[in-house]
Amino acid sequence: MSDDLFAAPSSATPTYDASTIEVLEGLEPVRRRPGMYIGGTDERALHHLASEVLDNSMDEAVAGHASRIEVTLETGNRLTITDNGRGIPVDEHPKFPGKSALEVILTTLHSGGKFEGKAYATSGGLHGVGISVVNALSTSTVVEVALNKQLFRQSFARGLPDGPLDRVGAAPNRRGTSVAFTPDTEIFGEQKFKPARLHRLARSKAYLFAGVEIRWKCDPALISDDTPAEAVFQFPGGLADHLKEQVGDRECATSAFFAGSQDFPDGAGRVEWAVAWPLWSDGSYSWYCNTIPTPDGGTHEAGLRAALVKGIRAFGDLVGQKKAKDITADDIMTSSEIMLSVFIREPQFQSQTKDRLTSPEAARLVENAVRDHFDHYLTDHMDRGKALLAYVLDRMDERLKRKQEKEVKRKTATSGRKLRLPGKLTDCSNDDPEGSEIFLVEGDSAGGSAKQARDRKTQAILPLRGKILNVASANNAKILANQEIADMILALGCGTRKDCNPANLRYERIVIMTDADVDGAHIATLLMTFFFQEMAELVRKGHLYLAQPPLYRLTAGGKSLYAKDDAHREQLMATEFKGKKVDVSRFKGLGEMNPMQLRETTMDPKTRGLIRITLPDDVEDRQQVRELVDRLMGTNPAHRFAFIQENAATVDGEAIDA
Repeated sequence: MSDDLFAAPSSATPTYDASTIEVLEGLEPVRRRPGMYIGGTDERALHHLASEVLDNSMDEAVAGHASRIEVTLETGNRLTITDNGRGIPVDEHPKFPGKSALEVILTTLHSGGKFEGKAYATSGGLHGVGISVVNALSTSTVVEVALNKQLFRQSFARGLPDGPLDRVGAAPNRRGTSVAFTPDTEIFGEQKFKPARLHRLARSKAYLFAGVEIRWKCDPALISDDTPAEAVFQFPGGLADHLKEQVGDRECATSAFFAGSQDFPDGAGRVEWAVAWPLWSDGSYSWYCNTIPTPDGGTHEAGLRAALVKGIRAFGDLVGQKKAKDITADDIMTSSEIMLSVFIREPQFQSQTKDRLTSPEAARLVENAVRDHFDHYLTDHMDRGKALLAYVLDRMDERLKRKQEKEVKRKTATSGRKLRLPGKLTDCSNDDPEGSEIFLVEGDSAGGSAKQARDRKTQAILPLRGKILNVASANNAKILANQEIADMILALGCGTRKDCNPANLRYERIVIMTDADVDGAHIATLLMTFFFQEMAELVRKGHLYLAQPPLYRLTAGGKSLYAKDDAHREQLMATEFKGKKVDVSRFKGLGEMNPMQLRETTMDPKTRGLIRITLPDDVEDRQQVRELVDRLMGTNPAHRFAFIQENAATVDGEAIDA
């Protein structure tokens, strides 16, 4: 091989060699990128730390080795979770001479006893990162293990051991693991654990496994609501007990809940469920896998949906109800109270935060297990089955009626106008206003980027030429003669002023998307003035939004972040990029952003931020808004000058949220 391959670059070439390749060791990646492991650094992520530790204790309980778990919150944001399980092993790890298994588990990613199913048949933790992530993101972690009538202790700071594992002494009446930790303020700021949230977490875990007792204790000084300082949770009936408490005295379509449990074949796990159909109130869904909440549902949810809809259709066919063949899963599940808990081996989740179960076999296992029970639930008591069928058919009729009404409204709004829609409008393919949105974009250049960045199914683009007419200082004839305004009115399809009917709006959301500079703000102000004056009912109903495109792109190394304004840029420079050489790019306009950047920062509902523009319901407040608009946007410049003089001191040195 030629030596030229490893020759040093010329002086004109930016340095990029082996020395620039950074290798993060131990738990350093967790502290650098906590969002990859716990989904962020907000309140939800903070409480995810508690879930990770509690889930380990629950795994011991589900495996049959622990019967009691204690959750204790103390001053100083100190949380301690203790169980009477087997205890984390403390003997020397064969692959890490001189280190105990406990230290390896606490300081090494992807270490644990849940990979091959030898120590746990089913478990919530599967990647071996949970407890080590908690350790990495805590200023102090102390682990105590009572094993073989001996007590062992080791303490850590920000993921690193403070010293070796200590044998504290005899512990003849104790067994299990205790983990006490304090989240790091460098990561989470001044956020504190919420007693009410932890109390709910502990209570929900007790429902999910009938054999465990969970004891809750909190320093009374930390409680500001009706959360109890001490409580003991144990529910022999499992999910059925939880559902009974949640439904309370609400009248349901059937007097008996559909509840039960079933082991899967070949020891593959088990499923437990509880379903009720309240008559006059909204319902809720609670999904769990191996005691882990999966708020976004997943394959176990799909299995339950299939079992319920196939079961109710079959029962309808049995009793001669032909309409039952058109029942959908939403008809039987909407407004219902549903709790589903599944235990399976080696579950797969969408992310480390485990919000959604993706294990393919879960759908089949749950459907097969639940379907037989549901068939018996309907046919063993025919009156009950017929009552539930009637309830579901009513939901189906309501759904079809709403669908028909939306189609009529859509056709009414577009009837005779299909060919008269503005030529510049790039419409979405979805005929249903629900879920669709139109972006009002300044200029053809930004419009071109937006068209490439959009979701063609739900997002429409209407480019506007520069600054539209100031309607606050124009008469009605001039307003109607303006081409840009005429295009907007035609595209929205809901009329103006007294004829404005939000029910005829062709889109659910109207998004004003202008450049993140002074000119863009001026155009956005003119558009908001137009909607306030000409389509106030749309604003009052919450259909109008402001997009939040970034003004800057900051890059250092392989890391890029976006800043919405100068203040945000300075904040990122002082925090995320502190001490680093940063390349700052300023977007002169939306048209300068490539479609991928525009989608990621401004248009994708998963990553963007929108500001909803609203009007107060109170008439007097609305009058104040009208007077303010007249002063700022009206024909008299003296009014604007007077307003600026009156309020200049107010905005000096501070940010004012509009």
